[in-house]
Amino acid sequence: MDIEAMRRGAETPKRVDASDVALAAADLSAAFVADPHVSWFVRADARCDAARLKFFQYALENLALRDGEITRPDAGGAAAVWIPSEAWGSQFWLDELRALPVLLATTGLGRFGRLLALRNAMDKFHPTDRAHDYLWFLGVTPSGQGHGIGSRLLKAGLDKLDSAGRPAFLETSTERNVALYRRHGFEIIADYKPAPDGPQTYGMWREPA
Repeated sequence: MDIEAMRRGAETPKRVDASDVALAAADLSAAFVADPHVSWFVRADARCDAARLKFFQYALENLALRDGEITRPDAGGAAAVWIPSEAWGSQFWLDELRALPVLLATTGLGRFGRLLALRNAMDKFHPTDRAHDYLWFLGVTPSGQGHGIGSRLLKAGLDKLDSAGRPAFLETSTERNVALYRRHGFEIIADYKPAPDGPQTYGMWREPA
């Protein structure tokens, strides 16, 4: 993997279309292999890797590609998914209900309740009073992490929002990511767990610069 090419590409990422959405999904599946949120609701058996990949493939192909924007370096290895808040509503979740077979395959019966709890908690703490862009996913494959690729990809997205005068919102479940997002102007506005045994979750908001 060409780290320098990824770094350069993250500064001026390309918009993903139908021809390379599967590649972006594969990168995100690899990037989130140890993510506390994803690890909490994805099934824990031998099918977990395939289930996680299918989850990202469905999310990007059927939701993000239509309603939002997916960006990635031309060299691959990372991806960001932005959804305008205007599209993040009842119709969006209706689409998710249609995905019930995929979601059940992702979680298995034993963890489906965890996915529902996480979604309900995120809905509860997601701001609804102002239009904004929601950073649904931002991930870098393990071999590319620690080289500033995610930070560059994030800045590219935020620069566009600043030009449009739009705020941004995201959730994260790691202290390290909280520090990263704070460096880019985000501040914690919500701090919760989706369930007593669930991962700590931080909702973060950023005003346009």
